Amino acid sequence: MSVGADLALREDERARILAKAALFSPPSAELADGRRDLIGLSREDLAAALTELDLPAFRVKQVWHWIYHQGVRDFSRMSSIARPLQERLAERFVIARPEVARRHKSNDDSEKFLFRLRDAASVETVYIPDPVEDRGAVCLSSQVGCTLSCRFCHTGTQRLERNLSAAEIVGQFMALRDAYGEWPSPKGETPRLLSTIVLMGMGEPLYNYENVARAMTIIMDNEGIALSRRRITLSTSGVVPMMDRAGAELGVNLAVSLHAVRDDLRDELVPLNRKYPIAELIAACRRYPGASNARRITFEYVMLRGVNDSEADARELVRLIAGLPAKVNLIPFNPWPGSAFAPSTPVAIRRFAEIVMDAGYAAPVRTPRGRDILAACGQLRTEAAD
Repeated sequence: MSVGADLALREDERARILAKAALFSPPSAELADGRRDLIGLSREDLAAALTELDLPAFRVKQVWHWIYHQGVRDFSRMSSIARPLQERLAERFVIARPEVARRHKSNDDSEKFLFRLRDAASVETVYIPDPVEDRGAVCLSSQVGCTLSCRFCHTGTQRLERNLSAAEIVGQFMALRDAYGEWPSPKGETPRLLSTIVLMGMGEPLYNYENVARAMTIIMDNEGIALSRRRITLSTSGVVPMMDRAGAELGVNLAVSLHAVRDDLRDELVPLNRKYPIAELIAACRRYPGASNARRITFEYVMLRGVNDSEADARELVRLIAGLPAKVNLIPFNPWPGSAFAPSTPVAIRRFAEIVMDAGYAAPVRTPRGRDILAACGQLRTEAAD
């Protein structure tokens, strides 16, 4: 197939993915009382929303700063804006967050948040503190439920209800900043506990690409939350056509949920592989812009006893990623009620890691975090679904 024909096929497939995503659209940003939520609007959309008040451009910049840099939730706290305008803004708009319905803290200090959304749907978000440094990662969800049905993943047992809006994705991070007091203090000091974002929560981010992209663009804006793209990792099970677009438009770090090195096994473990097999997935990784020794692609590999953890599997993995700037995260399987798999033995994991490392690739074994509260990798499933 010619390069031009291949590009055309990928563009057609992207169009189909976006059309399907529209079937699972989030609810309107307009509240029952007619006011509109400003969270999740791009700079351009915010400017358009405020034109009805005939505000000059500098006011748009001020509102953006108060919302995303200062984290205010009440227009009355926007001290650089006169009270009459604060009141006019409050009459037409809100600055909302998802509602924290429940918080669970793990024995290892990880914390899982159950968020109740405006239409009563629920998602889970996890904060994972670094055990060495005074910072940590926020694991964000992108969908209510999931459509992929990966056999080892608890989230995959919850049917896809809908996509999250950009406001609901950004809102998860902002709500955790509220919870941990991460907004600038009056003295200008800003703690940085929430130092990175991983889009590894509920859902497949690339099946909700437009809302995810809008949310990450807001989070990366230098006059707002200002989180660097190098501190954001998007994890995908391999939606190949959208990987190209994410690389070109967002340029965030890429993690790929691989979990098997043969198509027959990956077809079973990750059914998406039947649509985008391993060869196509690895080719998309090789195309991903910005991948380098400094910004390696991460391959996530859940270790399943007697399923994908042999020495032969490790050697085939090394062959597949040869020449790619990559590292391999080996993830001991995190059991969940009703799961059919068992974690690989420590001996099998150690030997697997040795083979990958001997080939020149980092192969850290991820320490399970939040297992006791079902907050570890592959365990998220909202209590509402239970």
